[in-house]
Amino acid sequence: MIRILLFAYLQETIGESELKVELSESTVGQVKKWMETQYPNLSLQNMMAAVNEEFATDDMMVKDGDTLAFIPPISGG
Repeated sequence: MIRILLFAYLQETIGESELKVELSESTVGQVKKWMETQYPNLSLQNMMAAVNEEFATDDMMVKDGDTLAFIPPISGG
């Protein structure tokens, strides 16, 4: 089982701050695709991802017990 942390509009869209799912041994990209299938209103294409608090690419593996966070783009000035 992995833990997925959600922030900003992701949290608002899904209505949860975190999810626990059985997607161990998947890549970050596969988890993104799964989430977009489960929640069709989401687009994770421009999201940064972190696995266990370290930035991750879409081809990084997520293992049982890992925490995956999706970080929306931040704008400001």
